[in-house]
Amino acid sequence: MLVSLSKLVSKSTSLISEQVDVLLPYLSQENSWQMRETALKCLHLLFVKEGCCSPVNMHVIKAVFSILHELELPSVMHCGALQILHKIFLLTLPNLPSFEKLEFDHLLAILENAAQSPIMSKCLAALRILTDISSKLWARKNSESFAVYSSPLPLRVISLVMAQLRSLVKQLPDPCQTSSRIFHEIKSLLKLILQLVGEHPDLGATVLGEIGSFIKYFGTPNENVLASKHIASSEVLDFEGDMYQAFRSKLLSHIHRFVATCLQILNEAGAITTNVFDKVQLLVKHLHHGRIFDCYTWTIYSLLLHSRLFGILIEHPFKQELATLEHACKMLSERDNWHSYKAGIYATNQGAWITATFIFAELMSRVQSESCYCWFKSLVQFSHSEAKLWLSPLAKQGSFLEGSVGTNELLAFLKDNFGELGQDAAGNDDVPNYRDVLVGAYKNVCSSIETLERVIISRKAFCFQRWFFSLRAKLLGAVGEILEVLDTSKQETFSIIIEVQNSALTNIKCLEKFTQFSCRLNRLAKEFNLINSSFIGMDCESLKIIARLALSCSLLAFSAGFPHFFPNLPAYKYLRTCVREHSQQSNLSSMLLQDLLGRLLHIDHEVSMDLCKLLDNGGCPTKCSHLQSGNYILKSGHEVKDILDIIRYAVSTVMHLQIETNRIQNEAIISHVTKNGVELLLEISRKWLQIPFQMPKQFFNTSTDSRNQSQITVSSGLHLSLNLCLQLRNASPELSLGLTKLYCVLYSRVSFQKQSHGERNNEEMESQCQPWESEEIVEMNEKLFQYVTECAKKTTSYGKRFRDDDMNDDQMVYEFVCFEPNAKGQGFSSCVLDVSHFPVGCYRVEWYSCCIDNEGSYWSVLPLNSRPVFTVQESLFV
Repeated sequence: MLVSLSKLVSKSTSLISEQVDVLLPYLSQENSWQMRETALKCLHLLFVKEGCCSPVNMHVIKAVFSILHELELPSVMHCGALQILHKIFLLTLPNLPSFEKLEFDHLLAILENAAQSPIMSKCLAALRILTDISSKLWARKNSESFAVYSSPLPLRVISLVMAQLRSLVKQLPDPCQTSSRIFHEIKSLLKLILQLVGEHPDLGATVLGEIGSFIKYFGTPNENVLASKHIASSEVLDFEGDMYQAFRSKLLSHIHRFVATCLQILNEAGAITTNVFDKVQLLVKHLHHGRIFDCYTWTIYSLLLHSRLFGILIEHPFKQELATLEHACKMLSERDNWHSYKAGIYATNQGAWITATFIFAELMSRVQSESCYCWFKSLVQFSHSEAKLWLSPLAKQGSFLEGSVGTNELLAFLKDNFGELGQDAAGNDDVPNYRDVLVGAYKNVCSSIETLERVIISRKAFCFQRWFFSLRAKLLGAVGEILEVLDTSKQETFSIIIEVQNSALTNIKCLEKFTQFSCRLNRLAKEFNLINSSFIGMDCESLKIIARLALSCSLLAFSAGFPHFFPNLPAYKYLRTCVREHSQQSNLSSMLLQDLLGRLLHIDHEVSMDLCKLLDNGGCPTKCSHLQSGNYILKSGHEVKDILDIIRYAVSTVMHLQIETNRIQNEAIISHVTKNGVELLLEISRKWLQIPFQMPKQFFNTSTDSRNQSQITVSSGLHLSLNLCLQLRNASPELSLGLTKLYCVLYSRVSFQKQSHGERNNEEMESQCQPWESEEIVEMNEKLFQYVTECAKKTTSYGKRFRDDDMNDDQMVYEFVCFEPNAKGQGFSSCVLDVSHFPVGCYRVEWYSCCIDNEGSYWSVLPLNSRPVFTVQESLFV
């Protein structure tokens, strides 16, 4: 009766308070425990399952708390009471009536006692309440010393969680029977600590210190158990035996992920301090001294210290990586190939490129299949080039290999692959020759792409990898060309030409080159945006890394486009004309500022305001859309700190140079701007090259293939009618159900004419499988985004058809199509392309698509199948 009535009442918010009043008397001790349990279930239904948000008075809280006093009641009732209290606190804690000091002390004492229960469900329920109180109520009452403990409540909760964690490990369960349950409980406990760190970043060092102590405890378990349980050594289980190896590895893997996540939280809060770094160092030291840990665990924990989060806190980065290499070498000597591969992947994520090169090179020599060999070879080529880029500035500090300690195999590897950097640096006080290193890195990345192309599997596999390599190659190539122009040896001659001859023609040609570089880099920044929004479900860390690369491209584009921030230059109009040859816009300065500003609005308010001042209208951009791009919005943190420092330097330098040029006569402006702009670009390029590079985790995911070879024909002079089916590939069912719209733009040109179906060779087919190589990928995706934005604003209609002529009189026809996706991620529609003016022949149709999810986010969808080809035939009618 009570249960049925409660189910009915739960549908009507206005009646819930009255039902709660009806149920409370049944919780009193005068009733049987069965009746009390039923009443508790009803309250659980109202508060937990249905999420009741009705006001709660202290009488309700005290009545539920009374259940916890009676230890003789079944533990399921205690857990139910705690879950009800948790929901009450979670939903109504900010509005609860003021507690008396003694009442609150009593409440916390009961929760602390429950948090130390040997019954894990009861313990976790109590800890969750304490964690939420620490996060939400403690901040409000902290000034009142609102606790009964000698330490603040958040610290006390951390101690309780760590005590429970030690208790779980102390039980040393049979991993064959209970490891799944144990690890679920461990993850739940660690999640509570992360919640506390998120609310109280100042506790980060304390938490990491506690984890270090736990690892030290866990690293010498026999001694700890003997000391804590006072039992004979013959009764101690063999924790170091093979039986517990999997348990140990899995536990340390969970702890490692916890530490990495904790550091990310601290990073976003700006709480990475020397004390935090010291705690991580001590944590790793404890692990290295442990007698029962394997080489894989040593390696991945050592890589924590290679994190970009610590920046300049690491005094000797090469020595740190050398220590990691020694662990990796031992791991490989044990033939632990799978864990070695995982460690190599993590090394690329952390930017430990020497370690990655060493691991992948060794694994490459062990694989037997051609496809695996090509995969590892491409990784070796790429890692080796990135390692050289990272080592170049370090090499100038002296021969970094001198005094290196390690195995003969390790030292031989270092000398064979990186020894020339140290030799070139000996006795050379000049700046690093980044140009030559960049040229080598560019060639290596191109070789990596070629190596992946040789893998004999689906042509659509490695699409992200090839695209990412292609973008990295474009970036390295562009910066390498900039440094070619800014070569130190040529710079001196160039300066003499400017100062002595004052050759306006030389200056203009130089500024024209920088304009071209700026357009290329600006486009490249947009391509990084595109790859970020083309892989739905990409992990957050990969999104961050690619967003940082896009930001750095935007910075370089801004710096290379410095001539366009001086409208009083005699050659300003000529430079704007040059922009049209490389971009659809002529106002390069506005485009560069809008792009950079859009990436900085959520990161640095001060530099954003300076960029607004540089805009022609002197104000912030007004263009916006309620559609959210799928691109990750960067937050302030150590990963972007180096880039932000360079941006601040670039923007302040341009603003200062603008003030200077206002005091200079017209004939001297161009030489002054060119000379100072060249120095700015050279300095920014050098600073940028010293920023460590990380590989996104997404790189190690692969995709599959789909192909349709059906033939399409149309008579000359007629329109091409197409029935379309858009099918998402590699999409989870949850993702397909979360999509609301699919959009597509299809287009063709007269210049897309090709050979007949039977004569198309493999190279042509393969080129179609690389959409990122298209020169129009950025522009067409921008057209698609603009169309979708207009549709969302209901300012246009579906099926809009266009026919344009470009500067080369190459006619292009394109049409936008909308799809309604079904549960399988399929959308059906039709369109008509006006190809009536196309001569007889075969033409390919290019297409790009996107989707909108139920949160309003915009995502690009990479076309993985071959482009459709249609044939225009001679008309049968006159």
